[in-house]
Amino acid sequence: MTKLPPQNIPLPVPEAPAAPPAGGTVRFEQVGKKYASGGSDVTALQDISLDIPAGGIFGIIGRSGAGKSTLLRTVNRLEWPTSGRVLVDGVDVSTLDTAALVALRRRIGMIFQHFNLLSAKTVYDNVALPLRVAGVRPFETNARVRELLELVGLQDKLDVYPSRLSGGQKQRVGIARALATRPEILLCDEATSALDPETTHSILQLLRDINRKLGITIILITHEMSVIREIADQVLVLERGQIAEVGTVRQVFGAPAHPATRALLAPLMRQLRDLTSLLQPHESVTHDTA
Repeated sequence: MTKLPPQNIPLPVPEAPAAPPAGGTVRFEQVGKKYASGGSDVTALQDISLDIPAGGIFGIIGRSGAGKSTLLRTVNRLEWPTSGRVLVDGVDVSTLDTAALVALRRRIGMIFQHFNLLSAKTVYDNVALPLRVAGVRPFETNARVRELLELVGLQDKLDVYPSRLSGGQKQRVGIARALATRPEILLCDEATSALDPETTHSILQLLRDINRKLGITIILITHEMSVIREIADQVLVLERGQIAEVGTVRQVFGAPAHPATRALLAPLMRQLRDLTSLLQPHESVTHDTA
């Protein structure tokens, strides 16, 4: 029997499936916003252009009136830009019809400074509300609500009314409600401003855990640099509706280039100096006895 020589015929290599595009990106292209006031226009935003990548925590900071809330609310079209475009995952939100806008807002959760809970509804019903509006079946709603309340540490508060909750617990309910429809983006509008420092820290830790576990893009606005330092990956500093500077937290904190940034950092730097002073050993005073 004749032995045939081996033939090195390469086997076909199957093509790797294309990775699905990451959800949760936001792009601002020359966004401007003007309000009519007393017969003249007031500029709230001017020429804002930047990209927010999916899966990170992006902080927006500025003094009162800088345009933070206005910018944040253009993402889910609660505010409509006067000029420019806002794109979520490449889609211009200004082009969406009513049905598409409803679908977009189910992909974008939002939590508020003053919680916005329904006082006549229990914790369970507050979290279940967006699911019921979306037509989710009752048994699925029940499972989802219980899952979310466990995530935020309130599984024992199902039947409690908001009036019986602390501020931190109310915000946890707000976070659970915002996550009900499995959004890809979470907008936080001064979410910790009404809370004491200890509760603020616990809420920021919860948001960081949610970001890590769910891969959700978090965009938060604040006037406190300490909040940015604790949770954000990147930061935008707004001043009078314009970009003062933008970059990683390490870059902006380490070498602030704009006077507005330095002014916002000043209280935090004073606290650090005071803490350093307290931690330094004091020289002991000795008295000679003759």
